[in-house]
Amino acid sequence: VLSNTNSNAGLKESVKKNTVRKESQENTENDKDEPEESIESMLAELNALTGLGSVKQEVNHLVNLMQVSKLRKERNMKQPSVSKHLVFSGNPGTGKTTVARILAKIYRSLGILSTGQLVEVDRGALVGGYIGQTAAKTMDVIDEAVGGILFIDEAYSLTVGKGEGDFGQEAVDTLLKAMEDNRDSLIVIVAGYPDLMDQFLSSNPGLRSRFSRFILFEDYTPDELFEIMLGMCKKQEYILSEEAEKYVRNFLEKRCADKPDNFANARDVRNLLEHAITNQAARVVGAGQYDYDILARLEQCDFERINL
Repeated sequence: VLSNTNSNAGLKESVKKNTVRKESQENTENDKDEPEESIESMLAELNALTGLGSVKQEVNHLVNLMQVSKLRKERNMKQPSVSKHLVFSGNPGTGKTTVARILAKIYRSLGILSTGQLVEVDRGALVGGYIGQTAAKTMDVIDEAVGGILFIDEAYSLTVGKGEGDFGQEAVDTLLKAMEDNRDSLIVIVAGYPDLMDQFLSSNPGLRSRFSRFILFEDYTPDELFEIMLGMCKKQEYILSEEAEKYVRNFLEKRCADKPDNFANARDVRNLLEHAITNQAARVVGAGQYDYDILARLEQCDFERINL
């Protein structure tokens, strides 16, 4: 009975993996059917993001470098030796994944990456619970990412506090070998808190040598967070009343002035808006009035007493 149970579990896992791979292939095929964006339009998408001034500058410099490298290759000239792997350091909610996704599209357009997908994972997707499982899990993720970018969030969790019985280092070793084996078809971006990322890179000499380019994502200012709030509202067809605007501005200023441990930049804004929309729905249904202005407008009371 135990054998049959294990067999069924293995069959389910195999079907699940094949389904994921099939969906990934279908998504890639669908992407190919879409008209190719220009480098200029993708950089415009990057530069239109709120804040992130230094990040935009670094990415623009990097793209310029890759464009020149491509031109030199086309003319049979020697190309500059530049590591494409990156370290994104910064607090949660500072746009790291968004920038990585845009970068993947740009690299695909330049021909640096063949498919340009972004595969986002954390420790749980790489590390197993027993000997031999971690290498297999990590290689499955790498196989999915080849041709695109592998984005490892909170990468420091692979090595911080490691001890006997922890297989995070096995994932790192597998990753390093795969980066060398697929150096022309895989780009790895590791991300996390600045101080912990420095510890992560110092945990293994091979890591430090693979990642030579660092991009720091600074926290958003209160004004930038409010701009992000307005952008989110616009996308979902909501508007803030004058009183709600004042309340939200004050809320964001206080939160930025005394950042709690769970401070998460744009994620805080998204969570705040989601709670407010839920509160507004209860208020609207309770009032029984459903005209456009009432459905669209968020009032101060919708934002009050929200705990993030």
